[in-house]
Amino acid sequence: MLRRVSTYIRQRGLLDKSKPVLVAVSGGADSVSLLDVLIRAGYKCIAAHCNFHLRGAESDRDEAFVHELCQTMGVELIVTDFDTLSYAHAHNASTEVAARELRYTWFEQIAQEKGCQAIAVAHHQNDQAETLLLNLKRGAGIRGLAGMRPKSANPMAADGVPVVRPLLCTTRDYIEHYLRDKRHLLWVTDSTNADTSITRNAIREQLKNYSKAEIEHMAQTAEYMQGYVDILDGQNTREAGIVKLYEELRIYGFAEIDKIYDALQRGEGGKTFTSKTHKATIKKGKLCVTLV
Repeated sequence: MLRRVSTYIRQRGLLDKSKPVLVAVSGGADSVSLLDVLIRAGYKCIAAHCNFHLRGAESDRDEAFVHELCQTMGVELIVTDFDTLSYAHAHNASTEVAARELRYTWFEQIAQEKGCQAIAVAHHQNDQAETLLLNLKRGAGIRGLAGMRPKSANPMAADGVPVVRPLLCTTRDYIEHYLRDKRHLLWVTDSTNADTSITRNAIREQLKNYSKAEIEHMAQTAEYMQGYVDILDGQNTREAGIVKLYEELRIYGFAEIDKIYDALQRGEGGKTFTSKTHKATIKKGKLCVTLV
C-alpha cells in the first residue's frame, strides 16, 4: 500500500514534502488508512475532523475515536462542530449537500490558516465506481464518466487550496486488508451507510456483487475518460498522453497502458511489454510492436 500510494502521488504530482497537507479524517477505514500511509510516506499531516451531529452519540463516538487515533500517531488534530440540519433548512439543501458544503468551506479555511499545500480526502476506486454508476443513472456525458480526478479544485473555493485523492489507486477491500492484516489498526463504521434509501448507498450495496478486478476496470475507464476530456480541452496532460497511446495500441490487446506510457516517458530503452499476440519494445525513445 505504501509503495502503491507513494508511486501514485509522484506520478500524478499530488504532493511534495515541503509543506503540510490537511487530511480529512472521519474515523472510517478509508481516512484512517490515508492518514497512516501519508505519515509513513514522510508527509507532514494535519488532521481535520467534522462533527456534523447527525447521528447522536455515534457522531461523538467518531470524534473521540479520531482524537485518540491522532494522539497515538502524534498528529495535530483540528475539530469543528456543525449544526448541519439548520444549515440545510436555511439553504434549502439536502443533508448530504449541506454537509459537503460545510466541510469543504471549513477545509479551505483551515488549509489557508495552516499553510497547507492540499486537502487530502480518502476517495478510492470503489468510490470512483459509485460515481460512474451514479452519473450513468442520472445521465452523463464524457465529463460525467470521467469521475473524480486525483487532483481537483475545492468545490467551495475554486481558486483555493486543491483537493487531492491519493487512494484512487486502490480498492476498499485492499484498504481493509491493509488496516486489519498489515497495520493492525481499528476504524469506526457509519451506521447510515446501511441505509439503501440513499442512492449512493444503494449503489455501494450493488457494487458488493462486483469483483475487485471489475471495480479496478471501472476506475480505469474513468481515467481514460479524463484523458479524452483533456484532449478535447487541448490539455497536454499525462491522462491525455495515456489515452493517445491507448488508441494506438488497443488493437494489440496490451494491458496496463499507463505503465507503457511511463516507461516511454522515462526513456527505458529495451523495456518490453507483451500481450497475447504482440510484443512492444522501447527502442530509441519509440515503441516497436511485433508479433510474438
